[in-house]
Amino acid sequence: MEKLLHYCWKHRLTEAGRLFTTDGQLLEVLDVGLHNKNAGPDFFNVKLKIGGTLWAGNVEIHEKSSDWYVHGHEKDANYDSVVLHVAETINSDVRTSKGCLVPQFQLSVPPYVLSHYEELLATDDFPRCHQIIPGLSPLMLHSWMSALQAERLQQKTAAIGRRMQQSVSDWDATYFVTLARNFGFGINTDAFEAWANSFSLLDVIKHRDDPFQVEAIFMGQAGLLTPESIPERHREQALKDDYYIKLRDEYSYLQHKFNLTPIDHKRWRFLRLRPHNFPQIRISQLVNLFCCRQLGFSQLLECGELGQVRSLLSTKATAYWENHYGFGNTSRRHQKLLSEASLQVLIINTVVPMLFAYGQYIGDEQLIDRSFSFLEQLPAERNSIIDMWRQCGIDVKSAGDTQALIQLKSQYCDRKDCLRCRIGFEYLKKRDD
Repeated sequence: MEKLLHYCWKHRLTEAGRLFTTDGQLLEVLDVGLHNKNAGPDFFNVKLKIGGTLWAGNVEIHEKSSDWYVHGHEKDANYDSVVLHVAETINSDVRTSKGCLVPQFQLSVPPYVLSHYEELLATDDFPRCHQIIPGLSPLMLHSWMSALQAERLQQKTAAIGRRMQQSVSDWDATYFVTLARNFGFGINTDAFEAWANSFSLLDVIKHRDDPFQVEAIFMGQAGLLTPESIPERHREQALKDDYYIKLRDEYSYLQHKFNLTPIDHKRWRFLRLRPHNFPQIRISQLVNLFCCRQLGFSQLLECGELGQVRSLLSTKATAYWENHYGFGNTSRRHQKLLSEASLQVLIINTVVPMLFAYGQYIGDEQLIDRSFSFLEQLPAERNSIIDMWRQCGIDVKSAGDTQALIQLKSQYCDRKDCLRCRIGFEYLKKRDD
């Protein structure tokens, strides 16, 4: 409830009419201040008049005024700057650490706001606010979706920043780990990231002219060259496979040379995976990208157009995997190419965030603009989340729109954080006829 009180104060959602403090003085709120989500009073730099006297300071909000003492504010000098204490229930006076009495205002949440808030929290499968979406201003929706798109990119940038720290500020290594993670396509993202962090690119670069040796390192580090990693129904045939035997022996030599420790093969998930998405196929595609020198971050930065990015990331599985889905698991011969849909996922989740993050890092607005431009050029993603928003009446035209709506669903709807949502705000403030 305290969050809702914060919300009502921030957006001036109070009962109609003039406002008065608990001791009967006229209250005029000139500026509600800046919402503080860290330690200290809830709103900074508030400007208001109490009984005609202008005050500038901070505001603290509680459900009950006695919570002031429960939280120990009467002993904390950081709260001496509070010029108004706001509470839904006034059950005690409040004083600062200097003993000064703080004026109070009883804030009652308007019934229509409370009713709508409870409605928003009650739904689990469909956004309760969908009723008002068709009637919202296109300008308001566009503004909110632009903010959500930027917010999502900032979250991905934070993840890239953590990888940068792990790689000791090596952008090539960070790019490789980020790309590898997204080669997991949801199911195996964590496993791919762990795999990419299990070896040094500098070691592998020494063998880049020999795809077989690179594949030995890549498959070995994935833990996929052990007999235990091969399904029992294919194990006997795999252990007699010449390519598997040579790859395993080569990895044994390179493992000793570089002191490598593979990840546990049990980290990989195969259940309900389409064969084209098996880790062995995706790793072999990365082998080709690596050996064709298409994984350099500087090369990505040189791509000014979306078509150039697609060409850079286009790849296929290595020769052995053209007629295999696993060691000892043969298939009809055909080139296992990275599909257009897969390319789009990689561009959205790797290329765009990397350009955005690096643009912020070096202060290059052109790179930041390029990342947004790529999102707007890509077609809209197709999934159940986007279908839901389309049914709600939102026009979805590009990957930029879909990324915004995924952010809205995951960070606001799923968390029932309607108080921070602009659509939620429109729903809360509407008055029933």
